[in-house]
Amino acid sequence: MMKSTVKKCFVLVLAGSLPLLAGAHNGTDHSYQTNNNNNGYSSYSRDDFRESRSQTNPYGFSAHTRQPSAPYSRQSSVSNDVITVMSSPVGAHVKLGGSVISYKEVTLTAQLPGRVQYIAGEAGDHLKINSVLVALDDDDLLAKRRAAVAQLNNMAAGYRNSRVQYTKNVWNPGQKFQKYFVPPQAATGGGGGYFPQMFDRFFGMGGGGGGNNYYNNYYSNPWLYGNPWIERQADLYSSATGVSQAGSQVMAVQAQIDEVDARLLDTRSIAPFDGVILRKLVEVGDTVQPGTPLMTYADTTDLQIQVEVPARLMPGLQTGMIVPATLDVGDKEVNARISQIYPLADPQRHTVTVKLDLPKGVPGGPGMYAEVSFPDTSVPVSNLPVIPTSAIIWRGSLPAVYIVNGDNETELRLIRLGEQLDQYTVAVLSGIRIGERLYSNPPPGMNSNWSKQPAHKN
Repeated sequence: MMKSTVKKCFVLVLAGSLPLLAGAHNGTDHSYQTNNNNNGYSSYSRDDFRESRSQTNPYGFSAHTRQPSAPYSRQSSVSNDVITVMSSPVGAHVKLGGSVISYKEVTLTAQLPGRVQYIAGEAGDHLKINSVLVALDDDDLLAKRRAAVAQLNNMAAGYRNSRVQYTKNVWNPGQKFQKYFVPPQAATGGGGGYFPQMFDRFFGMGGGGGGNNYYNNYYSNPWLYGNPWIERQADLYSSATGVSQAGSQVMAVQAQIDEVDARLLDTRSIAPFDGVILRKLVEVGDTVQPGTPLMTYADTTDLQIQVEVPARLMPGLQTGMIVPATLDVGDKEVNARISQIYPLADPQRHTVTVKLDLPKGVPGGPGMYAEVSFPDTSVPVSNLPVIPTSAIIWRGSLPAVYIVNGDNETELRLIRLGEQLDQYTVAVLSGIRIGERLYSNPPPGMNSNWSKQPAHKN
C-alpha cells in the first residue's frame, strides 16, 4: 500500500509541475450580397464593383447605368444626319454634396505616459503594414523587465531544488529511514543491532512486550510511538507542497514579465495596414499622456463618399445600388456604390449618413468635395426628350441644338439639359419636344438657314 500511494503522489507532482518549470524558465468588413433592384439600379458586391473595368468607359470603371438603353446608336452621334427626337423614362433626382473619405482611417493615441522618441515620417509618406509609426521612450519598463527576469531565474532555481529534494525523499530518505523504521534504542546502538531491530519492527519479533516489538508498542501506546507509514506520507506530501508552491511563484513572476512586455508593446504605435500619414499631431521630444492623439493614418487607395441624405429620400435607397457621382477634380463623373446606410437619422438636421464606395484609381483624396445624384421616389417617372450629346453646341454657357422646323429650315434653339443618361445621350427638360428633328452632329460653322450642300462633281 505504501508503494502504490507514494507512486501516485510522485506522478501527480511531476505531471503538474514539469510544465510550470519549462514555461517559466524558457521564458485586428463589410460583406455584401449581389442582387438586382426593381427600380432600375444595378447592385454589386463591394469587391466586384471596385475591381470592375470597362473598355468603353474612359474613366476606367464599369458604366452600370441605372437608365434604360438610349434610343440612339453611337453611329448616329458621329454623323451629321437629321434624327428624330425620341423619349426615355426618367425619374426625378436630387444632387447632394458630400466629402471623400478613406475606407480605412485610424487616429493613433498614446497608451502610456512618456516622451515621444521616434516618428516614422511626415504627412504624405507611404508606409507598409506593421511599420512602427510612433515610439515612446521605454527605459523604465526595460529596467523593470530586467529585474523581473532576475527574480524569475531565482524562482526557477528554487523550483528545481524543491523537485530534487522531493525525489530524494521518495527514493533515498537517508537519515530519515531511522525515523520511520528503527526504534530509538537501535538508533543509539542498543539492542540487537540495526538490521535485526528493523525486522523486529516490521514483523513484531522480540516478544515479551519489550521495546523490540514495535507494533505491540504502537498498539499499546500509539501516542508515543506513532505510525511510520503515516509519518512518511506526511513528509512526502509536505515536499510535494513545496514543489507546487515553488512552481506557483515561478508562474507569478512570469506573469509580471508578461505584463511588462504588454506595456512595452503599448509604447509602439504599429501601422495596421498599408497607408499614408495624413496628419502628424506630435513631434519628437513631446511629452504625452494616455489618450493624447499622435497621428492620423489612412489607406488613400480605397476611397468612399460620405453624404448626409434627407430622410425623405431614404425609401429609394438601399445597400448595393449604383448611383452617379461627380468628383471635384475636373468635374470627373464616376459611378459610386452605396455601401452603408446608417440606421439612425440626425435628430437636429433630420438627415441620414450614407457612405458610397468609389472605383479604384479615381483621382483626388480624402477631404475633397463630391456630388452624388440620388433618386427621389416621391416624384413619378416621366418620359423626357433624349438627344445625343454630340448634337449639343454651346453659345457661351448656354446649350443649344440645330433643329429642322416644319418648313425644312435649320433653326438654332436653346435648350435646358437634364441628367446625362450615359456616355452618348442626355435628357432635355425644355426647348424641344418629342418627335422634332435635329442634327445629330452639326458641323463647324453651321448657322440658321443652313442646308447640307451636295458634293461638287468635277
